[in-house]
Amino acid sequence: MKTIAVAIDGPSGAGKSTIARAAAGHLGFVYVDTGAMYRTIGLAVCRAGIALGQTERIQSVLDSGIQVSLKYEQGVQHVLLDGEDVSASIRTPEMSKYASFVSAVPAVRAFLLQTQREMAKTHNVIMDGRDIGTNILPNADVKIYLTASVETRAKRRYDELTEKGENCDFEEIARDIQERDARDMNREIAPLKKADDAVLVDSSDMTIEEVVNTICSHCK
Repeated sequence: MKTIAVAIDGPSGAGKSTIARAAAGHLGFVYVDTGAMYRTIGLAVCRAGIALGQTERIQSVLDSGIQVSLKYEQGVQHVLLDGEDVSASIRTPEMSKYASFVSAVPAVRAFLLQTQREMAKTHNVIMDGRDIGTNILPNADVKIYLTASVETRAKRRYDELTEKGENCDFEEIARDIQERDARDMNREIAPLKKADDAVLVDSSDMTIEEVVNTICSHCK
């Protein structure tokens, strides 16, 4: 039986994970959070004592035999690093920076590419990231480019962190988002961009439900 693949790309903070997870639930598809995979590699690199920018040392982490995998319990995705559930550990501002850092390294992308494509071959999937429709799943049945203004994305992140009781600065968050956009869009390997056949969805003035319904209507 032919499987169905839905690719959702877009910049950091556009709500890709939230939207993709909800849409997958509505459609009965498997949600694949590729960003979480890069964050997990970033965590492994950070734990190895490698600083941002020390690209030449990353290969040693990949060669050490690390394993990155996803598992689902009652519909909830858990990310594992060598069997350890790191779902919470990877959701920090520092790991956002590490994810952006390692995702620009060809060896890291190659390390995860086959795993991601195999998932799409064996399940109906909604996969989100930066280059799903342009590189990972270029033949995806549906492609969405989900974006939002920098101000909207910064406000969402600010609210998320303050709700957790963390002290944070809105302007600093906005700067971090702009810097990450620049890194992701200008990296040499698989830069962030809208696929020619992707549907543009700007969620700046939309509710989560409205965005999910929009994507599900395209899938159906």
